[in-house]
Amino acid sequence: MTKELEIEFKNMLTKEEYNLLLAELQEVPISQTNHYFDTADFQLRDQKAALRLRSIGNRFECTLKTPAASGNYETTDALSQEQASAVLDHNQFDAPEVTAELERLGVSSSDLSLIGSLTTHRVEVEYKGGLLVLDHSEYLGLEDYELEYEVTDEAAGKHSFMSLLEEKQIPIRPSDKKIARFMKAASKR
Repeated sequence: MTKELEIEFKNMLTKEEYNLLLAELQEVPISQTNHYFDTADFQLRDQKAALRLRSIGNRFECTLKTPAASGNYETTDALSQEQASAVLDHNQFDAPEVTAELERLGVSSSDLSLIGSLTTHRVEVEYKGGLLVLDHSEYLGLEDYELEYEVTDEAAGKHSFMSLLEEKQIPIRPSDKKIARFMKAASKR
């Protein structure tokens, strides 16, 4: 289990901007799928929290994001394939640290339902003391492109991220969290 403060800066990209950055980075994207959960009455969303089970190849992790003064707290349990399958099949929610945080929020794991899944093709590279992330996401018949920068120092990270956008001549475009974009698309179906 890990619990850490997540500080990240995000910007939506056009497909062309994404392809230019991808070519510059010369890295092959790795695919991962996020399976999103909430209660039928959206108790997590209403508390600005998000719960996902992420699969990357044969690795699985369950992460609960909760709001913090600066960024989000992430509580994560590594899961075996059997544990992940049990969660996805609604047989058992075996993620102890995440379950403890859910209880702190007043949400029972037995009330959770799978909302849907989003697949991201991701490139991660070290950049000026942080992690630069280039994402191409596919969900509900849609595609989008995003640049993220994860840091531990908010002020320095913001400066580096804004400088990068300026250097690459990428306009500032607000970027909701992936689960928010997913939910918005799902509500239009």
